[in-house]
Amino acid sequence: MKLVFAGTPEVAVPALDALIASGRHEVAAVVTRPDAPAGRGRRLVASPVAERAEEAGIEVLKPSTPRDPEFLERLKQIAPDCCPVVAYGALLPRVALDVPAHGWVNLHFSLLPAWRGAAPVQHAIMAGDQITGATTFLITEGLDAGPVYGTVTEEIRPTDTSGDLLTRLAFAGSGLLAATMDGIEDGTLKAVPQPADGVSLAPKITVEDARVEWTAPALRVDRVVRGCTPAPGAWTTFRGERLKLVQVAPRPERTDLAPGALEAGKNSVHVGTGSYAVELLWVQAQGKKPMKAADWARGVRIAAGETLGG
Repeated sequence: MKLVFAGTPEVAVPALDALIASGRHEVAAVVTRPDAPAGRGRRLVASPVAERAEEAGIEVLKPSTPRDPEFLERLKQIAPDCCPVVAYGALLPRVALDVPAHGWVNLHFSLLPAWRGAAPVQHAIMAGDQITGATTFLITEGLDAGPVYGTVTEEIRPTDTSGDLLTRLAFAGSGLLAATMDGIEDGTLKAVPQPADGVSLAPKITVEDARVEWTAPALRVDRVVRGCTPAPGAWTTFRGERLKLVQVAPRPERTDLAPGALEAGKNSVHVGTGSYAVELLWVQAQGKKPMKAADWARGVRIAAGETLGG
């Protein structure tokens, strides 16, 4: 088939690579979000997908919105058979959805209908799920509600951050997306409607969502930290300033600390929760680089009775 691939961040690159490498289909063009400011100089930088496509000599389309008339006209000129999508980042209008004969097929990083929305991996970790995966489905005008072509499962490991898990899913999902294109082309794969039961939503994680509540159980604190790493970053406050929590570890043997209470030893820092303590392993103070929590504690000289989170 002739394909137009839509995607933007680094997590979409493995799927683009898989389609290019398959040799079975032609990736005629790539659609990605416009160049965005990045770094201290805030200079405009192309998306990871745009950079990879340019390296491969593939035409890159960067409409400010997929409703842009020039983009829609160029899409019709290319006349793709199918448009695979991975984390493109913009809502596709009906007029665009109708261009390819086989529609737009999205690779979504959950086992639909669980975790429909922008942050499925983060929500799966924060909810304590043990299994997740990736799904290919036909995009319709509902939120991640279209019929499903295929799935692949992935175990959520006890120490996984959302970054760890998303990286694994990006590579596992790339094979699924390539296989889905093959099945659509040869007619062996038919989309099946999603079940009405089991729907859960995964909206974008806000900075406020990432604030740690120390009255919550230790397992919840750990899940929030892992689910919000690397972005937007779990945080609390210390002496009125924000402190990012990069890595913590539940310590069931420590039940003697009240929620938020800090205890700094020679080589460890513990904080109480609503159940048992967690050990702070890595933190990041405002304006500083991430550091071992014990080094941070020595620098700020924690006094008896001090707490996190006010």
